[in-house]
Amino acid sequence: MTDQPTAADLADDIKRVFEAQQANQWNVKASGVEERRAKLQKLKDAIEAHADDIVAAVLKDTRKPEGEIRVTEVMNIVGNIQLNIDELEEWMKPTEVTPSKEPNDKAMIVPEARGVCLVLGPWNFPLGLTLGPVAAAVAAGNTCMVKLTDLCPNVARIAKVIVEEAFDENEVAVFEGDVSVAEALLALPFNHIFFTGSTRVGKIVMTAAAKHLATVTLELGGKSPVIIDEGADIAPIAAALAGAKQFNGGQACICPDYVFVPENRQKELVEGFRENVQANLYKDGEIDKSAIAQIVNEGNFKRVKAMVDDAIDQGATVAVGGEMDADDLTIHPTMLTDVTPQMKIMQDEIFAPVLPVMTYDKLDQVIDYIEARDKPLALYMFSPSDENMDKVLKRTSSGGTTLNGVFSHYLENRLPFGGVNGSGMGSYHGYWGFKEFSHHRAVYKHMAA
Repeated sequence: MTDQPTAADLADDIKRVFEAQQANQWNVKASGVEERRAKLQKLKDAIEAHADDIVAAVLKDTRKPEGEIRVTEVMNIVGNIQLNIDELEEWMKPTEVTPSKEPNDKAMIVPEARGVCLVLGPWNFPLGLTLGPVAAAVAAGNTCMVKLTDLCPNVARIAKVIVEEAFDENEVAVFEGDVSVAEALLALPFNHIFFTGSTRVGKIVMTAAAKHLATVTLELGGKSPVIIDEGADIAPIAAALAGAKQFNGGQACICPDYVFVPENRQKELVEGFRENVQANLYKDGEIDKSAIAQIVNEGNFKRVKAMVDDAIDQGATVAVGGEMDADDLTIHPTMLTDVTPQMKIMQDEIFAPVLPVMTYDKLDQVIDYIEARDKPLALYMFSPSDENMDKVLKRTSSGGTTLNGVFSHYLENRLPFGGVNGSGMGSYHGYWGFKEFSHHRAVYKHMAA
């Protein structure tokens, strides 16, 4: 990996582009539907034209299955941009309100751009979770400065190429470089900051935003629970969980992080998980490493290994998997049983293909456990009982929830996606992204007598 630019290297460019976007923000704010659609179309065209380059860049930075890359880093972005293009005219319309005191007057709510925005992207889906928010910012009429993670320099390079083909730098600009570049950007008085990443860094971003009273969107993470209710069909659940933990090597903010299962169903779950992992990933006893992403770097590999080792030391059982190949940062899909709350693996987000399992006797035990902890980004429940699902929804809180499945609330672009408190704030996808990057301005017009 070549040395990356630092904030000192880019100081003049950062200042120049920020000032240019500040000056141009009013022109961009005043743009109409067709102007914004044209910009979004250029972005979509550039992504499609560089689809193979995107795949090659992600493969250089990470070992991911090519099919996953094309879905998460190309198709999902293109689909999201197209939704913005298709729906933008409707989203931009003012909402008329009938005045309560003078019905002959006029009142309305007008969505308007927030101004100059900063988008900071993560490493797990470096392009998809960066250009998606950028598209929303453009649709809402903002200018935007963008910084991708320094862990994926090749993806940052192709992102810069794509953005420069689609936009002038006084509208959207990408900055490559190390973490000092992100820190320098955070020191600027942006109107809105959109960050995807860890809760720890999210607090740093929010602190920086507070200095300028910038609004923020924080897409964070947390420990997303899975509840398997009494009477649920274990076979499809085991398949869903095995697939979820294989996807991007479990390195997704909405990945199931731990499971509650009735004690008398645990053995069935373990066997089903093992069978699916073997069928999906193994041939003649050997794992196909091209079918599962490696852990992003040595530091994260060691972090996950330390959590698993701690759990084993405290009595956890490796029920499935457990192999960890340090030479290429591969963690085989793993299921742990006999897990207890005091173990580190039950305290920190795992972000790897490791799934701890705890058992329960009554659903209220599970609800009490979830209520006592930070609100997760996602919650999953498998149940044949509408009554029990309703009870869990009423008694818990999470950014989003999928019932009898995984990931679906994220994949539906017409639903808001975001966290709550420790798992984030604000939401996006489709209209909700446009809304997030907009200020909703109250306008009242007195009519002549």
